[in-house]
Amino acid sequence: MANTASNIPLPDAFIDFLEENGLDPGIYTACYSLPRYVRLKPGCDSLIAEIEANIKCELNPVVWLSNFFSLPPDIKIANSLAYKEGKIYGIDAASGAAVMALNISPGDHVLDLCAAPGAKLCMILDLLGDSGSVTGVDIARHRLAACRTMLQKYALSDRCRLFVADGTTFSLTPNRDISISKRCESILEEKVDSFQEWTSKRPWKARKCAAKAREGSSLQFALCSGDPELIFYGRHSGVVGCTREEVYRKFSISDISWCGYDKVLVDAECTHDGSIRHVQKFEYWGWQTLQRRVFEAERTDSLTNLQLKLLSNGFRLLKAGGALIYSTCSLTVSQNEEVVEKFLSENAFAELQEIDTSENWPCKNGQIPKTLRFDPLTSQTSGLFVAKFTKLPSQGK
Repeated sequence: MANTASNIPLPDAFIDFLEENGLDPGIYTACYSLPRYVRLKPGCDSLIAEIEANIKCELNPVVWLSNFFSLPPDIKIANSLAYKEGKIYGIDAASGAAVMALNISPGDHVLDLCAAPGAKLCMILDLLGDSGSVTGVDIARHRLAACRTMLQKYALSDRCRLFVADGTTFSLTPNRDISISKRCESILEEKVDSFQEWTSKRPWKARKCAAKAREGSSLQFALCSGDPELIFYGRHSGVVGCTREEVYRKFSISDISWCGYDKVLVDAECTHDGSIRHVQKFEYWGWQTLQRRVFEAERTDSLTNLQLKLLSNGFRLLKAGGALIYSTCSLTVSQNEEVVEKFLSENAFAELQEIDTSENWPCKNGQIPKTLRFDPLTSQTSGLFVAKFTKLPSQGK
């Protein structure tokens, strides 16, 4: 084991990995001083004093990020009444910045292509307000089920639908042209064929079909029909009152240019080397697990390929003029700038944008203009890379 200024006994192989990627191992010196962050649920501003008394700690406002507060690193919120009642939830400030970069507006239809574990999904719904919709997608059913629990806990589920699906091939667009009045009529006229309000109780035959499909699928998501698995939908998410054909309808690329998502978040799977708290877990999981997940060339090659596919598919589902955020909590160039460059070389109608909300953010510029990097020493947050794209109107013509 290498002796570093960090209190984490980082192995030599990990130090070498960081140095080979031009990363300063010193970022891990912040491991026990890095603040924890929480987001205050909108409408709870008057309860700050009550929440502080409950968690026995002062909430320090994050001046550059609205509704975010920092806490000392040793404060636990999971057992607090404020957390259990859904008044606060944990989310790193860098992750919050990635969501803010989308500039979500009321009425937007938003896609979170790698939604688990769900904190960013909650924040998106917080910002959306009382119109539009959010679609959350993840390939891990148990992790997406945890997202569903979070949405219900924080009473944010009304405009959200969740699909267990492969984000590299997911193809469903929001149901933009189904009005609420039509949904209500459909519920009355098509009781058998349309989706009713969501319930956790499904008929025995449907549960057996889904379980059998999961057992026989390496991706653990396919239904008997081969469609993504819809495991949750809110009352105003564009599902209630619709037929299966309306929810699962497919569009051509030219159609998506006008009926796709207004905003897309691709917070892609990565090696998590920028997340101090994730790296800390390897003290318990074992450093051999770190070796397998981070250093092996086959693993990293497959990851960058996955990241490019997720970014490409998220962009495909973006409507013309919409905005897409690509982010990872890796600080390696191969999983960030190189993925962005490869993507731009393959997509003539993609354009990098300035993140106009970032003027006062405590972050660095990436190695490509207009991209940003958060790291523990510079930002007092977890490490995060952020790039923002728009789709030029000519897409699909």
